[in-house]
Amino acid sequence: MTELPLPDYDQTPLGALRHRIRSLDEQQLNTLLSHEREHGARVPVLQILNARLEELRHGVEPSPGDPAAAPPSSDSAGGSSVGEATAAEGTTPLRHGVAGQTPRRGRP
Repeated sequence: MTELPLPDYDQTPLGALRHRIRSLDEQQLNTLLSHEREHGARVPVLQILNARLEELRHGVEPSPGDPAAAPPSSDSAGGSSVGEATAAEGTTPLRHGVAGQTPRRGRP
């Protein structure tokens, strides 16, 4: 497997990816494009990579910086702290703006 030019590429959020690819050259972007087509083929990611590749082909220079120096992305799949114990209490909209007329939905 070819080493990707961005560490944690597959876990990088879309918004961060847009910024992290700015320092890559054409060859590095082509490496990411090949990887993306073979693995995820995520349309928004392909659009971002192709747009940046077009910019480079039209004379834009890669930005200075090291994409490897970016903070690692957090993979929060399944790591949410949201649950019944932390969920907001169910509410019913006020009837005509009067609190005393709002049912309590089974609460004492």
